[in-house]
Amino acid sequence: MTRFLAKPAALAQLRGGDDARYLRGTVKFYQLPGGVLVEAEVSGLPKRDGFFGFHIHKGDRCTGKDFADTGGHYNPTDMPHPRHAGDLPPLLGGGGRAYLAVISDRFSIPEILGRTVVIHGSADDFSTQPAGNSGPKIACGVIRKV
Repeated sequence: MTRFLAKPAALAQLRGGDDARYLRGTVKFYQLPGGVLVEAEVSGLPKRDGFFGFHIHKGDRCTGKDFADTGGHYNPTDMPHPRHAGDLPPLLGGGGRAYLAVISDRFSIPEILGRTVVIHGSADDFSTQPAGNSGPKIACGVIRKV
């Protein structure tokens, strides 16, 4: 895993819901000249190998049944899925763990502070509107400034 010398500018601590009680993770956000580096480390995923939807949502709370208060994907320019600003590549889980590092130029860190990062229970199909049919929200974390 890559470790960066710089401190992240923002961070979300993920916690699982009823369908993934032991899921924990950290999502770090680093502002770069050409975009934002998103680095996620997750453990406690459901014990199946495969893909899990991974998105930034517009809501500011990880509350409600199945994290309903997170709302839909962060999409300030009203684009179709999968071109929402909050659409990220899926997590690839293996043995209950996942790691992802990706650079996105769809948002800056100030735009996402206070929003939520959500892991879904299924793979994103990259076409179904409005959110990719990626299943229930199984984990959530609020993005906070470091």
